[in-house]
Amino acid sequence: MNAVNAEKEREFAPFMREAIALARRGRWRTAPNPMVGAVLVREGEIVARGWHHGAGLPHAEVECLKDAAERGVDPASCTLVVTLEPCCHHGKTPPCTDAIRAAGIRRVVYGFRDPNPVAGGGAALLADAGVEVIGPVLEDECRDLVADFLVWQTTDRPYVLLKLAATLDGRIATRNGISQWISGPESRRKVHGLRAGVGRAGGAVLVGGGTFRADDPQLTARDVPGEDAPLRQPLACVITSRLPAPDGARLVRERPKETVFFVTPAEALRKIGVRVFALGASPGGVPHFSTMLRILRQELGCLYALCEGGGYLALGLLEAGFVDEFHLHVAPLILGDAEARPLFAGRMPLDLEEGLRLRLCGLERCGEDAHLLLRPRLDCGGGN
Repeated sequence: MNAVNAEKEREFAPFMREAIALARRGRWRTAPNPMVGAVLVREGEIVARGWHHGAGLPHAEVECLKDAAERGVDPASCTLVVTLEPCCHHGKTPPCTDAIRAAGIRRVVYGFRDPNPVAGGGAALLADAGVEVIGPVLEDECRDLVADFLVWQTTDRPYVLLKLAATLDGRIATRNGISQWISGPESRRKVHGLRAGVGRAGGAVLVGGGTFRADDPQLTARDVPGEDAPLRQPLACVITSRLPAPDGARLVRERPKETVFFVTPAEALRKIGVRVFALGASPGGVPHFSTMLRILRQELGCLYALCEGGGYLALGLLEAGFVDEFHLHVAPLILGDAEARPLFAGRMPLDLEEGLRLRLCGLERCGEDAHLLLRPRLDCGGGN
């Protein structure tokens, strides 16, 4: 296999970026498989495209070869560029390495090595068969593309997304708790799309007790057009020290069988179908997040958990290393009140090195708001 030098990286980066964009079309539908995209390149032009559409369906490489056949393109004259190392095992679908060799492809460029010990090794197999294999190309971007799959492969918890909205001066509510609406309608629609995706994949939306009592939320995906509408709503999860009365909250009245509380057990809620799990505390009184996340994954089957606050819960998850993807919506609004509720509070670092540093992976305009996508630094391991 050929190591990637700067010249090769520049040559194949534009094609890999197109493959990454294609892969993202399969988000939520591919779980528990990774998102993967592929393109065929001939004489510096992309001539065929494919991506993994859903678990159990053909992989990106096969979809790309299918597109090539429909366009009358001979794959043997092309280079295959794929975001993830081609698989070499027979699961629900045949090995992609077999399809690549059968198509006569002589060069394969990949973005990230497959972390699955069962499916990995395709690059070496192709190289041994005489195929020129180049990679990794845009490794960090391709790693981010399969960040959820890495969590599922290496831990017993769901992939955790954090979503918060803040003013320009870092406040999530006024001093008396009013937060509706800091973000604009475009940001709110984007959040409902996120909820819809989490629901489609059988995941959960998580809030803390303070947010639950202040907002009496539904935690459902709404105002989501067309095919992005959820196949099912996400589970509604609340982590709190105080439970509501059996008829005392919208979630309990309207969604009892889709609602989960992590708290001291309460039989009255269980009788109407609400699931309640006892949750101990770690040293310092912090909720035992690892237990909660393990229950979500192992007992409730949640591959994704979307945390929507409040600030105490969000900071706790960040400090524990359990946030895999952080969506921050910043509104062009200034409260200018030192007593307004801050985005995060409670830590007392005396040095900047004691702060929690993240990677900025995306920045886009969302109506009047800015939408920031942040991830853990690659040199920092996440929680287990």
